[in-house]
Amino acid sequence: MKDGFLKVAAATPRIRVADCSYNASRVEAMAAEAAENGAALLVFPELCLTGYTCGDLFLQDSLLRGAEQALTRVLDASARHAIVLVVGMPFRLGGALYNVAAVICRGKLLGLVPKHNIPNYSEFYEARHFTSGRGIQPMTVQVCGQETLFGDGLLFRCTGLSSFVLGCEICEDLWVANPPSSYLSAAGATVIANPSASDETIGKAAYRRELVKGQSARLLCGYVYADAGMGESTQDLVFSGHDLIAENGALLAESKRFSTGIVYSELDLDRLLHERRRMNTFEAQPGTCVEIPFDLPLRDTVLTRPFAQTPFVPTDKTDLEIRCEEILHMQATGLATRMQHARCKTAVIGLSGGLDSTLALIVTVHAFDILGIDHSGIHAVTMPCFGTTTRTKSNAMRLAEGYGATLHTVDIKAAVNQHFEDIGHSWDNQNVTFENAQARTRTLVLMDLANEMGGLVIGTGDLSELALGWATYNGDHMSMYGVNASIPKTLVRYLTAYEAAHASGVLKESLLDVLGTPVSPELLPPKDGEISQKTEELVGPYELHDFFLYYMVRFGYSPRKIFRVARLAFQGTYDDETIKKWLVIFTRRFFIQQFKRSCLPDGPKVGSVTLSPRGDWRMPSDAVSELWLSEAESL
Repeated sequence: MKDGFLKVAAATPRIRVADCSYNASRVEAMAAEAAENGAALLVFPELCLTGYTCGDLFLQDSLLRGAEQALTRVLDASARHAIVLVVGMPFRLGGALYNVAAVICRGKLLGLVPKHNIPNYSEFYEARHFTSGRGIQPMTVQVCGQETLFGDGLLFRCTGLSSFVLGCEICEDLWVANPPSSYLSAAGATVIANPSASDETIGKAAYRRELVKGQSARLLCGYVYADAGMGESTQDLVFSGHDLIAENGALLAESKRFSTGIVYSELDLDRLLHERRRMNTFEAQPGTCVEIPFDLPLRDTVLTRPFAQTPFVPTDKTDLEIRCEEILHMQATGLATRMQHARCKTAVIGLSGGLDSTLALIVTVHAFDILGIDHSGIHAVTMPCFGTTTRTKSNAMRLAEGYGATLHTVDIKAAVNQHFEDIGHSWDNQNVTFENAQARTRTLVLMDLANEMGGLVIGTGDLSELALGWATYNGDHMSMYGVNASIPKTLVRYLTAYEAAHASGVLKESLLDVLGTPVSPELLPPKDGEISQKTEELVGPYELHDFFLYYMVRFGYSPRKIFRVARLAFQGTYDDETIKKWLVIFTRRFFIQQFKRSCLPDGPKVGSVTLSPRGDWRMPSDAVSELWLSEAESL
């Protein structure tokens, strides 16, 4: 439960129809198992203390008394465990019978939540037995020797973890146009429990899965769905025990259908609240429901949910292919639209033979194809200087030739040396001035060539470089349209690989060689003809920095929480000290380099994380990093 993580579970017990004592024993056993495994919430199916398929037995006093006795048994057993249970059962009040979710914690019955939508179509005939609980004002009732609340609009808030607020809806409630979970979430529920008895028909599982995922996305919540299964009557229906756990549109866990047991995962409640604060269209309506407090001990949650090392890159190969095609098309469409608006038919690119400029060339080629312009209007400029190697220069030349671009070679050594002489800088002093003078000279060449040709200078810098400030201010930092501005380095590699997979001949060979070339600005002289200045040795591995960037900007993770999930994601790849070292460097650079991001050129947003000062990230250039940096350094 620390860092906002909450371990939750959904259970499908093997039951016996109308055997309340047996069913209570299965609930007890599963509750003990889930508590032992660290779950703070366990959701059982609809009417699981009796069985959903009891039919007219629901009108028998014997069954209803048996359900109450079973509830007493579960309450007594729950006192031994620090876990919240949501258990489905029938509940009679006055002359009506309700289908309810009993919410239990440590021996106490916190509340009874009635089902709103009572289906009475196709195979369902619940209205024969049950009354809708929609609109019933919470009232105090006596159940199993305890005083508790029954009614609509109940929320259950954990006093030790205020971000854990539980709301309940039951089966059909999810399938209607306006589920109760909608107003429960607006009132503050971060977790929705759904005790369900959804029978299985062909194609229904896929629809059910999408319903749960979609509702969790719309409500920015965690959704725990527990389905009835083995033991329910198969007289006319089959139940598969299709349990699901979702968070903000992502499916975290799913049971094997036609089985019994418990599925687990961890919800990130702080992440959900961050999303709600970020999205001002989520209309919070606090105070519109009755909150019932409960207490659980605050403890570490062992994380089992996966954290990909490359969160910007889809893990599924098919998804990756589709995503790469979509991203390239978005980048190209942005550039094509800008070129049309500027009424220009040429583009100028500084082509170094490295990853970023290669991707910029690929995007420009796609843009020219959209516009129906000959590739000769793409002016690829290679500008060798003190650090340029034969490998990168030859790759730049072969790429330009392979795509049919017009190649220009402008050797800038003389110009840079003249500049050194003008400002009194010694060539032997290979400091930041030595490096940046080359980058700024290249930008000057590109800008003036673009003016000469009536074209646009295409920016090559990527999102990772912008996060770290790894760009020369008014050098490669500047362009007329930055096509890679929202593409992190890890994704740049995959996009280039995607292009290579669809190329052939010399072009394919060149793209593959670019992928195999160390990332470098090539601003210091090579050693024995090889690149001497390797970026990742200076600022750290881009896969780590992209991971830090994603969780800091997208979900507002603190350095401590980033470190925790990074250790999990990169276990066996980087040790703790290495992760901490580069996290401190990332945090420091991210803050002090904001001034470069405050005046970025235009560029298309293609993902959920960008650093455009006009869009997703608006941060003052002189913001103080002490809160973040002190936490990172203390890890």
